[in-house]
Amino acid sequence: MPEITRGTCHVLFAYDIAFSIDLDAAERQIKDIKQRETIKHRRRAPKYFQYQPAPLRVTQGVQSLSIGDFVTNNAVDVVLYDFGGVSVLYSIPFSGALSDLLPLSEALYDNLLLLNDSRRRVEQVLSAVSTAVSKPNVSAFVEDYVIFQIDRMAPTEPISELISHQRQTLAQILRAETRELSEDEVADAISRRVSFGRDDVTIVDWNSAIVMDPEAEDILAVLEFANLELLEMRYLDNRIDNALTLAYETLSKRPLHRWISFGADPAALHRVAQWHLDSAILFEGVNNSLKLLGDQYLARLYRTAAERFHLTEWDSAILRKLETLDGIYSKISDLVTARRMEVLEWIIIILIAVSIALPFFISYTGH
Repeated sequence: MPEITRGTCHVLFAYDIAFSIDLDAAERQIKDIKQRETIKHRRRAPKYFQYQPAPLRVTQGVQSLSIGDFVTNNAVDVVLYDFGGVSVLYSIPFSGALSDLLPLSEALYDNLLLLNDSRRRVEQVLSAVSTAVSKPNVSAFVEDYVIFQIDRMAPTEPISELISHQRQTLAQILRAETRELSEDEVADAISRRVSFGRDDVTIVDWNSAIVMDPEAEDILAVLEFANLELLEMRYLDNRIDNALTLAYETLSKRPLHRWISFGADPAALHRVAQWHLDSAILFEGVNNSLKLLGDQYLARLYRTAAERFHLTEWDSAILRKLETLDGIYSKISDLVTARRMEVLEWIIIILIAVSIALPFFISYTGH
């Protein structure tokens, strides 16, 4: 079993806390250590492919937390994005045999200690930047992800041979399983791999990733963003489902109420339109925040993560629901217009009937 001489486990928690965040105003309000996030581009790539705009990273000094036999570092990073997303990052140093990561992986799966601590920190940051956010609200959704970054191993051997010899252990670490996995499960767990050189590799799975690279800042940034994007897709999907329910209820109101309100509740119709607009803006904001086309390796890594997280399927489902919501809103709007025109037609008919009957009434009564 190869020995890890130095490594770090990064634990990520993604939240949605607002419709949007003014990062410049938030930077002025936060007193902790902070910096604007950039992609390091360790490999040759155009410098102008970065975040648009650059997110704000806040570093907080904290008390270390015990996770089994491991202890977190005494610093936590909170990264804020302009579209209202937030990532909380914990780091856990480790060394020893590769198999020692198995109990750590199992302990981090659905870890309530870190989950509750991350939510508390998100609420504290939201309170500190409350005047810089639009429509603040910490979502009930959370998406966690674990990245095992291995800087050095001894004895050294080619990456391809290491994966071949340790495929069972690597798969168990990725799946947080202490029991041995079937060959099908092992093959699936380690199937998404990306390498730039002969001495590095990133294995991406749905719950965690293993990064064998001593300079992995850009890799960690891409995986962090992909995890946050997954959270935003889940959050958006739920918002649109709620909007569809509201639209259906608006469309299904009692006939008497339709006549009184000319076909629909204007406030409900406005809410449907507002939810559709907010969802569309958030969808575009998330998808346009990270520009990777100039760095082919990072773009390949992002595509690998997107495939493992099924982001393409989430995108398709959300676009389809947005189109459905837009269609329902159009039908409700058309119904409102039709009801109003019908009421106006009846008013005109009544006025014409009165104008015709009025002379006969005057001649008959003499008044």
